[in-house]
Amino acid sequence: MKESAEARGATLSGAEAVVEMLKAHGVEILFGLCGDTSLPFYDALARLPHGMRHVLARDERSAAYMADGYARVSGRVGVCEGPSGGGATYILPGLAEANESSVPVLCINTDISVSARGRYTLTELDQSALMRPITKWNTVLNRSEEIPGAFRAAFNQMTTGRPGAAHIALPFDVQKGSVNRTDVWGDATLGQYPSRRIAPDPYFIGRAAELLRSASHPVFLCGGGVVIAGAEQELLELAERLSAPVATTISGKGSISDEHPLAVGVVGSNGGTPETRAIVDQADLVIFVGCRAGSVTTERWRHPTPGKVKVIHLDVDPAVLGVNYPVDVPLVSDARLALAALNQALATMTRPLEAVAVQKAKEEKFGRFHALAESDDKPIKPERVVADAARALDADAIVVADAGTPCPYFSAYYPTRKTGRRFFSNRAHGALGYSMSAAIGAHFARPNVKCVSVMGDGSFGFTCGELETVVRYRLPITFIVISNGTYGWIKAGQKSAYDKRYFGVDFEITDHAAVAAAFGVKSWRVTEPGDLGKTLKEALAHGGPAVVDVICQPLQDAQAPVSEWVA
Repeated sequence: MKESAEARGATLSGAEAVVEMLKAHGVEILFGLCGDTSLPFYDALARLPHGMRHVLARDERSAAYMADGYARVSGRVGVCEGPSGGGATYILPGLAEANESSVPVLCINTDISVSARGRYTLTELDQSALMRPITKWNTVLNRSEEIPGAFRAAFNQMTTGRPGAAHIALPFDVQKGSVNRTDVWGDATLGQYPSRRIAPDPYFIGRAAELLRSASHPVFLCGGGVVIAGAEQELLELAERLSAPVATTISGKGSISDEHPLAVGVVGSNGGTPETRAIVDQADLVIFVGCRAGSVTTERWRHPTPGKVKVIHLDVDPAVLGVNYPVDVPLVSDARLALAALNQALATMTRPLEAVAVQKAKEEKFGRFHALAESDDKPIKPERVVADAARALDADAIVVADAGTPCPYFSAYYPTRKTGRRFFSNRAHGALGYSMSAAIGAHFARPNVKCVSVMGDGSFGFTCGELETVVRYRLPITFIVISNGTYGWIKAGQKSAYDKRYFGVDFEITDHAAVAAAFGVKSWRVTEPGDLGKTLKEALAHGGPAVVDVICQPLQDAQAPVSEWVA
């Protein structure tokens, strides 16, 4: 029988207080995995009328990736939980990815009792030290009374300034202690991000406006900060006012519709092409927006060339500015507020829309792409997978690409026809096994649109246990497996830089359709190029989970948009 917290008097147990604090911050869903140290917490979840949904994952790493995908698509804090010991070590990769990607994910790991510390207790480890390098904020609780303040601090840290991950270690005896009911409250606005926007300094807005007026060839280079801030409309208005091309990082895909005349597409060493690089190289002013100007985006800080182009750098994190490029105008601000201020400062300025260079670059880029995508060669070329998927999906669909083979192809050539989070990949650390679980989280965030997960066969091996999860919850997600029997990214690197000395990269091709069928998933195996489009349409129309296993050209033999291999 469900029991209300109010019926228990003036105090709550620590576990009950955790449930109430999550509820107070507007949490709707938790992704996690049970363990001995989590029994009081699970009992509180079972008894209290909190209205939250718990999704049982098959692996703590998967639970964290689910919370990450949910947070990216929903604009809310993602929450994952797991037990002590191995639960903490398994969940860590998902926190590292979320934190470095500026995605607010709260991880709750239960722990051994405070009274059992230092006594060689099973699963004991220093969770604070473990999580400190890969979270924005973390704590290990010592007393039940600390619970309300810790959760308020975590939500505040995750959703203000640069969003990031938080971790709370919840010992077993802390879950069973008492918490004063009057201390249990929270601010639901901190459950969304960005919850507190930082406005720009008017002085630097004025300086930036001067540079923008005088620039002959300004180019925007947008990272994930545009989508995180919901600044797409302000970006579009400013780009059209200046007639300035808009290039993006992989994480910034969705800052502008790829169908817009000023949309360059993805630039950089992963997903960029010579044509998109040329647009950046022609600029006399680059405006980095919510972008850290890292090694991949700038092809190891060569495009644009430092010192040969003026730079306006806009980011909510002041530590980012000036790290990789000399900055002419620093703008520390939420992207939406700063772009709106620039539009206001330039209200009287208009330039006729001129996108000939961008259009020519796109024609050349996609001309080469379509020649490969229409090929009937076997094994099936990765370009054909992208082209057939793009034809089969509508503009609202969400595509989650794993960091291996799918990432450069889909980031370069898959068109996002609407703005916002329609496409994403785990670009911070690039661990295999992300896409399937992140797509589960994305589906729970936006269940009324089609969600597609694309992965290589290496990634499938990392994560296929979660097929049981999608069957249990009857999730209508389509999973596309690019199957070539190799860790293709590494093998391509060995080909281009190590004279084809292949070592430790090849494995046997698996019948992934048969594996999926064993879990109860509707599945197809495609070897003929002509069958791919029809099969994808069937899979997407299926009302439940579906797997399409595509036997593809190995990455080292393909023409992937990865500059180091082309060179």
